Amino acid sequence: MTQVLASTELTRPVLIVGAGITGVACARVLRTHGVPFRIVNKGMKIGGRMASREVRDSGTEWDGRVFDTGASYFTVSDPDFRLHVQEMRDLGIVTEWTDTFHVADDTGILGVKVGPMRYSAPKGIRSVVEYLAQGLEVFEGEIDSLDVTEERIALCVPTPQAARIFPQAMEINPSVWEPVIVVSMLFAEQYWQDFDGIFDNSASAVTWIANDGSRRGDRAPALVAHVHPVLSSHHLADPSAVIPFAVNAVQQILGFDHQPTWTSAHRWTFAKPVEGTTRSEPLFHAEPDGQVFMAGDSFSDRPRVEAGWISGSALGKYLVGTR
Repeated sequence: MTQVLASTELTRPVLIVGAGITGVACARVLRTHGVPFRIVNKGMKIGGRMASREVRDSGTEWDGRVFDTGASYFTVSDPDFRLHVQEMRDLGIVTEWTDTFHVADDTGILGVKVGPMRYSAPKGIRSVVEYLAQGLEVFEGEIDSLDVTEERIALCVPTPQAARIFPQAMEINPSVWEPVIVVSMLFAEQYWQDFDGIFDNSASAVTWIANDGSRRGDRAPALVAHVHPVLSSHHLADPSAVIPFAVNAVQQILGFDHQPTWTSAHRWTFAKPVEGTTRSEPLFHAEPDGQVFMAGDSFSDRPRVEAGWISGSALGKYLVGTR
């Protein structure tokens, strides 16, 4: 059971490490209750694994277009998160994408699979975090050690990253994390039949193909493939080396042989926690001394974007004494 913080602790400043959706959710709760905090993010851009990048120097009309290179979509079930999603939907920041994906192996498409509604973002999935973070000041920098004399510490980053500055992290939440290299591809035109997304559960080089033109709603001849974790793990030092494997797998599954006009590979060393290895309860971790805390989508039986939001919000409520 999580220990209740003493009243004198509830207003101590909080250092939030990580400006993905978990850190932002935590910060929003602290801001609402007047608890001082600061957010430090390793990179220049916020969003964490909800990442997007622009096409550059492709020599085509699509220069400046955004590809989603991290999380592919998100689902909604939590009532509080749903309110925020509805607000973003009304503003055009997010849109309902699809509830139907295809399944395939390396011989081609086998059928379809219906599931919950998946949401996407026309300006890239990073824009979701950017909207939720409005009014929050985020400092760029890397935390290499913890000093709890002045601040409480909220580690809102993947557990292996948290372990670099808080060695107990992997013992507290011994989840297994998979690497993924994401390959973005731009073509001269659409050479495939319409689809939204394809799961490949075989031993193919890729596990997932997103039709980025469908996802973004601009019908660009753009595909994004997530490379199998095993293949990804062998090429983390040189992500671009997997591009030919990813292109070949996509061609086989979709049934065409045209080459892309532009490609890009993005490495995620800690892309996602493996289901069945995560810690679902409690929704966050609090050290007994009330100094160091952890939150993220690995504190869930179903790691996903929404789980990161739920975990960060729950931690924020705990830090202000309302949970």
